Amino acid sequence: MTDYTAWQRLCTLIDDDPEIWPSVQQALEGDSRDEDEDQGEDQSGDDDRDESGVEEDDGADEAWGALIDALDDCGALAYLHAEDTGMELADALAGVPRIVRLGLDTDEVGDVDGDVPTAAAAADALLAPVGLALVFLEEDSDAHPLVVVPRESVTEIVDTAAALGFVARQLP
Repeated sequence: MTDYTAWQRLCTLIDDDPEIWPSVQQALEGDSRDEDEDQGEDQSGDDDRDESGVEEDDGADEAWGALIDALDDCGALAYLHAEDTGMELADALAGVPRIVRLGLDTDEVGDVDGDVPTAAAAADALLAPVGLALVFLEEDSDAHPLVVVPRESVTEIVDTAAALGFVARQLP
């Protein structure tokens, strides 16, 4: 599977909103357009390396950022910070389309005392009976971008993200 195909598959596995893949695709293609412009200026054959000989970014960071932004734009992302609690997770999950479509009540997650991982365990207990799981998409040390995905897709999401050089993992 090519990186392009892997990115498309990852988008499809995480959410069914039709705007996610085009956003990621644009980020990937934006990088290839930049490379085409650079090749016109530098014909040395080391197009993927900076002055020190280290390979430059292939656009993956931009694509990962575009994925997280697109998930946020369509409401599929529950974006939390390290200091947040069960109440913030419950509020964020209450607006996620998959939760809304099922009519799940997230109040029991809000009643959990503790940090995001503790609340995530309660959320997972709520999601498991309906075949869903909570997946963390690593962004930075203080951020907790979370998505609700079909439970049967978790392993493939984790593996595909890893193959692309990123971390996705099931919570808790």
